[in-house]
Amino acid sequence: MQVLAIILGLLVLAILIILAIAATKPAIFSIQRTTDVDADPDTVFSLINDFHNWRDWSPWEALDPDLKRKMSGASTGRGAVYEWDGNKKVGSGRMEITEAVAPNKVVIKLDFLKPFEAHNEARFTMEPRAGKTRLNWEMTGPSPFMSKVMQVFMNFDKMVGKDFEKGLASIKAIAERKRLAGS
Repeated sequence: MQVLAIILGLLVLAILIILAIAATKPAIFSIQRTTDVDADPDTVFSLINDFHNWRDWSPWEALDPDLKRKMSGASTGRGAVYEWDGNKKVGSGRMEITEAVAPNKVVIKLDFLKPFEAHNEARFTMEPRAGKTRLNWEMTGPSPFMSKVMQVFMNFDKMVGKDFEKGLASIKAIAERKRLAGS
C-alpha cells in the first residue's frame, strides 16, 4: 500500500510540474519564416492573393489526395474564401482573406475545425529588396491552456515552421520560374 501511495504521489507531482511549466507559456503564439525570392513583389503577391494558386505551393495540399475544397466569395483578394475537409493530416477548416494590399500584404483569418479547433491569423508580407522580394509568412493566435500543456511536449514552431519553409520554397521556385519565363 505504501508503494502505491508513493507512486500516486510522484504521479501527482509530475502532473503539477507539467501544469506549472504550461502556465509559463505565452498567451499568444507566433510562427514565422522568411525567404528572399528573385522575382518582383507583384508576382509573389499573385501566388498568395488567389486561393486557386495555393494547390501549386501549399505544403498541405498534397497530404490528402482526396482533399475536398470549396472556394467562395471574391475570386481573389479581400473576401475570398477557401474551405477544406480532409484526412487527419490536413483536418478541416476555413480561410478568408481579410486584407489584401497589392503587392505588399495579404492577411488571412484562419479557422481550424478539425482535428483541433483554433482561430488564428496568417500574414504574408512582400518587401522589395534590391531587385528581389523578401517574403515573410507569419501565423499568430491565442494559446489556450490545453495548447500550452501540449507545448510542454511539442515544439509547434518547429512542427509548423518546417511546413512554412516548404511552402516558401515552393512559392520561391514558382515565382522565379515565372520571372525567367517573362510572365
